[in-house]
Amino acid sequence: MYTLYYLPGACSLATQVVLHELDQEVVIIDKQQVNDFAEINPVGTVPVLVDNNNTYREGAAIILYLLNKHGGSLLPAAGEARDKAIQDIMFANATMHPAYSRLFFIAQNINHEQAKQEAFQAAATAINSLWRVVEQQLQNQQFLGGNQLSAADILLAVYSRWGESFPIDIRPGHNARKMLDAVIAMPSFQRSLKAEQNQSA
Repeated sequence: MYTLYYLPGACSLATQVVLHELDQEVVIIDKQQVNDFAEINPVGTVPVLVDNNNTYREGAAIILYLLNKHGGSLLPAAGEARDKAIQDIMFANATMHPAYSRLFFIAQNINHEQAKQEAFQAAATAINSLWRVVEQQLQNQQFLGGNQLSAADILLAVYSRWGESFPIDIRPGHNARKMLDAVIAMPSFQRSLKAEQNQSA
């Protein structure tokens, strides 16, 4: 059984969804309820995954660790399809994630209202440009990896929910919206959301 440290609604949600897709048991712990979380992860971020006596940090690295360990359809076993799937994971984690993270930085660090709104709009423009890249990739396929769900789709679905908390207009295209809706509706995604809600209750 795995232990996953999370923050409600954060990117750790994607790790939990992947664990459920892999049919792995997991205990989730809200980092806000841990007095010594800095001892678990000095950086202070989630997700953190504990597997027996080993601790793993960084979302993309954790997901790749799980997919390499357990196999399954979320990551092709070899060849160009595997290389492409890893590239998609990195795009989600290293490109789309930071673009959305700017929204939180702006909300927490800019007090002047006009400057804040201008920063929000600039961030939204950058995010929408990335969704156009996703839209193009989904032009002739259901998911980033083709017709099979990938870990990158799960990551993007988690990030897409963050924009709802800010006064901006983020509009994934038709194909992207269809993919996101399909991922969010999955039993594993809904189970993960419910687990976080139950922990917070």
